[in-house]
Amino acid sequence: MIKTKSVYSPRGKDDGLRVLITRYWPRGVRKEAQDAWLRGLGPDAGLIRQWKAGQITWEKFEKSYLEEYKSEEKTRLMDELKEMIKGQNGKPVTLLCACGEGEPCHRRIVKALLSGR
Repeated sequence: MIKTKSVYSPRGKDDGLRVLITRYWPRGVRKEAQDAWLRGLGPDAGLIRQWKAGQITWEKFEKSYLEEYKSEEKTRLMDELKEMIKGQNGKPVTLLCACGEGEPCHRRIVKALLSGR
């Protein structure tokens, strides 16, 4: 099972393997908050800035972020993440980033890609 959560949310008993998928380390977060960090799965820095500044819509952000998945790096990292998930033998994997709960976030896009949607 793949879940999503803010890295600022407390660790839950049912989180399983916690994988941080942000390009930059979140402020005030200790290393123990996650089990693995795949920073290359975070959106491009310029794309993040445009979204945070309100220069682009969520739809444009999502489209641009999905375009990034055509890169060799993102393909390799997604394969690495899939292997991590496979290695959990059905135990939960929680994708983490700094966005708050309920906010539009790239971690939901990654979850959808992993689920084949």
